[in-house]
Amino acid sequence: MGEIARVGGASYLHTLVQATPTAANAGYYAEIVAERAKQRRIIETGTRLASMGRTAIDDAEELAAAAEAELAAVRTAQHWPDPIPLGEQITLPTFPVAALPKWIGDQVAAVAEFTQTPPDLAATMALAALSTAAGGRVHVRIRPGWTEQSNLFLVCAMPPASRKSDVFAAMTDPIYDVERQLQDETRAARIEAETAKEAALAEAEALLSKARKSGDGIDRSGLVAEASAVRMLAEDIAVPPKPRLTVGGDITPEPLTQQLAIHRCLAVLSPEGDLFDIIAGRYSARPNLGVFLRGHKGERLETDRITREQPSVDKPALTIGVTPQPSVLQDLAEAHGARDRGLLARFLFALPPSNLGYRKIRTTPVPEAVAGTYTNRLTALLHTLTALPEPVTLTMSPQADQAVEELQHQLEASIRPDQPLAHLLDWAGKLVGATARVACLLHLADHLHDGWGRHPIDDATVHRAAEITAYYTEHALAVFDLIGSDPATEDAHTILDWIKRPKTDGTWRTTIKRRDAVAASRRFRTVAQVDPALTLLESHGYLRSESGGQTGRRGRAETTTYRVHPSLHTPMDGRSPLTVSNVSTNR
Repeated sequence: MGEIARVGGASYLHTLVQATPTAANAGYYAEIVAERAKQRRIIETGTRLASMGRTAIDDAEELAAAAEAELAAVRTAQHWPDPIPLGEQITLPTFPVAALPKWIGDQVAAVAEFTQTPPDLAATMALAALSTAAGGRVHVRIRPGWTEQSNLFLVCAMPPASRKSDVFAAMTDPIYDVERQLQDETRAARIEAETAKEAALAEAEALLSKARKSGDGIDRSGLVAEASAVRMLAEDIAVPPKPRLTVGGDITPEPLTQQLAIHRCLAVLSPEGDLFDIIAGRYSARPNLGVFLRGHKGERLETDRITREQPSVDKPALTIGVTPQPSVLQDLAEAHGARDRGLLARFLFALPPSNLGYRKIRTTPVPEAVAGTYTNRLTALLHTLTALPEPVTLTMSPQADQAVEELQHQLEASIRPDQPLAHLLDWAGKLVGATARVACLLHLADHLHDGWGRHPIDDATVHRAAEITAYYTEHALAVFDLIGSDPATEDAHTILDWIKRPKTDGTWRTTIKRRDAVAASRRFRTVAQVDPALTLLESHGYLRSESGGQTGRRGRAETTTYRVHPSLHTPMDGRSPLTVSNVSTNR
């Protein structure tokens, strides 16, 4: 408008711009805030010392020592949020429902709203339903030499009275309907084959009976030859097995092996934790984990037992989708070999919070259109994939391959000694493969009607799968913390208990080094052994690291110093720890 001179001119405009705080000024203002906070702490410390001089402490030396400790604390003080107790986690993320195909996401959201349950429960069972359809029937090749099956082991742990059975039914009923349909469709063929086989065996037995009769004029050799030929014909009559897509959650390893030998692709689906009870040793102190380990990977399954004949299974595919109570996970962790042999590492865990006590009483039922679409599409997918004569292998686009490679780089960084997954190497080692499996399932659901076999899996699908497995990663950290199967948790408790104890001179540890933590217990022999525990304590807010010079080796520097959370060296009555310890010592 040509009026800039009237408001001060260009120079004043420049002054106003310079006076406006920007992100670049954040450090400057933060220093002002920190300095004023330190001044307030000094004033508060002076007031507290004056009070102590008048009331609590009569010894001048004692008062001087307390003053030095208080001032030293002021010099090094920073804001410490309350630490997160070991065995607990910060608020865990909610399942990213938007990453699912729309027809599944709509069903998940509607079921969660109607049942007043976290969407994690319905979403996890939706993935189990997709895995039941595709597991062992569709594979995904990430790049030459690396192929994954599409079956998953999924667990969503929730407390009793959480309406798990209602959600389970809403997400898996189409599977049981298709299973019944397949059994009904093959019933006539099975009865016809069984009848023909029985008739042939009866004819062979009749010929043998005639050959057994005494008397002359009987051509026994001819009768035996004829009976043998008829029995061979009977053995050639194959009776189709009764189709099965699922088995119950209370099945034991030996029958499961038999069923996998017949059907090859099966799912153990259950709203309870019976399967984990069996694995944990309900019927055996040393459970047979082989069928579960090989059924996840698709490795040849065979057993050489003297007492009974067991079949061999080529490329078995086992899906597991269960919703046990959290306490069942602790029992599973105690099962012989569950952690050492990698069983726990094969599961994707969900541990959503309970909303009991906060649920709405009257809710909207699942819309018929939403439920109908979910049922129809899952049914179509089941029929399509179970009808495949041979397994199909899907490929990934070059962009998707690149996305997987980026995930591999991220994973490598996250399993280094000072990173969050350093103490879960067994579980983290299967994370990228699990992401590829989830991407395969999402691709099948996305392209149900437009040729899933004609399109490679794209990078957008891989990114959605990575979002889902990132969710399971956060929950896995909480689950392994909960079940105590994580060795770092016990080590962390040992170090934490040691830090909480005063030193022999009555003072408290305000800083520790890695080598100090080694000396905390005979269970530690090297500094490398304490790294996972120190990382866990740091992630929970008990410690803060201040790295010294680098040693040139991997992991933290030998001179790394950890500052200790003030609450660990502050007595319950809130008085100065140095003061309390000295008073008690003098007494």
